[in-house]
Amino acid sequence: MGILSQLSIIHLLWAATVFCQYEDYDFEDEYDEMPDHQHPFYFNPSTQAEVPRFPFPAECARECFCPPAFPLSMYCDHRKLKTIPNIPSHVQQLYLQSNDIEAVPAGPFTNVTFLREINLSHNKIKFHTIDHGVFAKLPNLLQIHLQHNELEEFPFPLPSSLERLLLGFNKISRLSGNALEGLTNITMLDLCNNFLDDSVLKGKPFSNMKNLMQLNLCNNKLQTMPSDLPSSLMYLSLENNSISYVPENYFNRLPKIIALRMSHNNLQNIPRNTFNLPNLLELNLGHNKLKQVFYIPRSLQHLYIEDNDIEFINVTLMCPSIDPMNTNQLTYIRVDQNKLTIPISTYAFFCFPHIRTIYYGEQNVNVNKSTQLRTPVFRRFLTPEEYHEADDNHNNDHETEEDHEAEDNYFHPY
Repeated sequence: MGILSQLSIIHLLWAATVFCQYEDYDFEDEYDEMPDHQHPFYFNPSTQAEVPRFPFPAECARECFCPPAFPLSMYCDHRKLKTIPNIPSHVQQLYLQSNDIEAVPAGPFTNVTFLREINLSHNKIKFHTIDHGVFAKLPNLLQIHLQHNELEEFPFPLPSSLERLLLGFNKISRLSGNALEGLTNITMLDLCNNFLDDSVLKGKPFSNMKNLMQLNLCNNKLQTMPSDLPSSLMYLSLENNSISYVPENYFNRLPKIIALRMSHNNLQNIPRNTFNLPNLLELNLGHNKLKQVFYIPRSLQHLYIEDNDIEFINVTLMCPSIDPMNTNQLTYIRVDQNKLTIPISTYAFFCFPHIRTIYYGEQNVNVNKSTQLRTPVFRRFLTPEEYHEADDNHNNDHETEEDHEAEDNYFHPY
């Protein structure tokens, strides 16, 4: 017994010693501490964020706004500015439209070599108030907006890098012989709503613009077609001039034309094969004095010949032959405000199997009174939704001038 008692006492003392060693030990200690070489992923006080190449926040003129989301753009529009503020060297897009700016001096553009777009539209700028060469010194400039100003002459010199130039709604009546020299990268030139006449364009100013795709000459004083246009042209706008004829082979050098607009002119007779263009999609000859139709290329989809003097539509002239393997793509014809007394022959549906709509509207058969054909709007291949809509509106099935103006906007200068 004595020996057992002594062993029991020794065992109890050993157990107490072991328990005391772990009583104050925190089992989480070794997991709370991170290794000396590692920091939590969400916070690293010794690391700095990478700084962009340009100053951040970007330098900005006091009169303007430079949004942090677009640090390369400077917005100075609609601020009643009379002068151009100093432009930081990093700016690439400069917006100065809708102010009272009268001059473009060279000073603010010093060292602005990265500038790619300038919008100076809706101001009061004249040709002689633009410092000579101010734009030509900007080697990366791609786009200039100068529409709605008071320019009397085409501004030059311009940088060879330029791709889009908008000069509509000015008073331009003069074009220097070398004004367009070197502008081989221009793809879009807008000269609508100016005072250009045939004498200004007789020097063939567009002939060397080898990349020109869109030329807008609407609302000028032209009486003849502009000569020697580049073969790269795809969109040509000549509305609201006084052009009376189109030479028969005029478009032979323009095979890429997609859209041609010549409404509101004085056209009377169109040579039969004038518009035999392989890529033409839209042809607008409304508001002229045409008396008969002409050949329609197979590619054409939209044809506008409203408000002319057409009394009968000869489908055979439009479609002299039918090729089942190469059908005509025409889908829409507008023929209102002519002198039609009967609808288009049903033979048209064999020639133009994709036709969806023929808008007859009102016809000017009588001098003082417009009349309406029995079917003012012919529709074909309606979807179920279109069919039900047409059925619901059967008694009020007419289209307004505003509807057609909206539809006519296949491409727009602005």
